[in-house]
Amino acid sequence: MKNNRNERINQVHENTLVIGIDIAKEQHYACAVDIRGRELAKVWRINQSTDGFIHFTRSIQKLMDKHQKTDVLIGFEATGHYWKNLAFYLESSDLPYVLVNPLHVKQSKEMDDNLQTKNDAKDARVIAKLLPNGYFSVPRNMTTIDHHLRQGSAIRERLRKDISAVKNRIQRWIDLYFPEFRQVFKHYGKQERTVLKLTPLPMDIKDASVEELVSQQKTAGAKYAGKPKMKKLIDLAQRSIGITDGAYMARIEIQGLVNQLELLELQLEEVTAEMIEKAKSLPEFQFLVSIKGISENTVSELLAETGSLQNYNHPRQIIKLAGFTLRENSSGKHQGAKRISKRGRRRLRALLYKAILPLIQNNTAFHKVYTYYYSREDNPLTKKEAMVVLCRKLIQVLHGLSTRQTMFDPERMLEDLSYITSSKAA
Repeated sequence: MKNNRNERINQVHENTLVIGIDIAKEQHYACAVDIRGRELAKVWRINQSTDGFIHFTRSIQKLMDKHQKTDVLIGFEATGHYWKNLAFYLESSDLPYVLVNPLHVKQSKEMDDNLQTKNDAKDARVIAKLLPNGYFSVPRNMTTIDHHLRQGSAIRERLRKDISAVKNRIQRWIDLYFPEFRQVFKHYGKQERTVLKLTPLPMDIKDASVEELVSQQKTAGAKYAGKPKMKKLIDLAQRSIGITDGAYMARIEIQGLVNQLELLELQLEEVTAEMIEKAKSLPEFQFLVSIKGISENTVSELLAETGSLQNYNHPRQIIKLAGFTLRENSSGKHQGAKRISKRGRRRLRALLYKAILPLIQNNTAFHKVYTYYYSREDNPLTKKEAMVVLCRKLIQVLHGLSTRQTMFDPERMLEDLSYITSSKAA
């Protein structure tokens, strides 16, 4: 199945049974139509179970026999995670399925009855009628490594959110019980965590000596226990404004939070290491990390979102996938400003944008391109706009390295950007 619009439309012909499914947690709704969108049966339910899927397969065969159809095309939205079980079953049963953009469903649901009504049966009907017009996308065939990387990326995202939440809870605890703590420790380092585990409250510190605190931390495994910091911490503890009510449970809470933070960070390190190890087995990995300023971690995250870059015929496909396609809002004599669409993978777009800053700092070629865009005489960009332009350029470079199986050459990159070299010469 090709992703070209005309090719997608041509996949649906007179002998094709089209089925749209609205995905839910326990019961899906299905609607069968023909190439012209005429409904061939009433909307029916599909249970999220083995028996439900088997009954769905039999219903498809009955409809195909009744209406003399030889092919079938099933489409649904990729909502949450509930669709994955059905997709796995369809794939194992050799039944072709495609994905419909939820935004298309939302924008077209009023075309049928001119009402804002939303229900499962109507959504299934809307999805079914979008398919004959080619408003769907074909999921790519993922290898075992692709599945590992995609799952690892999702786990990393959840771990990062959990770590951020735990850090916020630790900060809340500090604000309540020891507000002056941050005057001594600015980050969540080893020494700070040891202090929070052993002597978290001001009452645990104010009567202790510097030597006692240092000895406790070294015994607990802290690599560095600075006496000046301990002396300052004792002085602050003696005049702290932290609350003292519920001290016993407060100690239990902060110890649990610190242990939870360390466990989450350990899990994040393990998942990251496994993702990098899996990504290294891909032939293009060594070429992508040859760009100075791009880390192995960034490349593994990139491949988790896109899969092998060799699967794309043109870098514009990846640019669109990341939501960096330019859009404008113009009408008549009004010429609107161009902005990025932001329609695509949010994590991929954020990953590329975050990768640009170290790239500018460590890669001379990209720094020259960045400087050119925000300092050129004709239509200079803001620094943020220049970084977005570099995101698109980075995608082009990564795709070129992957498809041509070559290492990054900064001089070759600048030679291709003749407008930059000519402006420097001038």
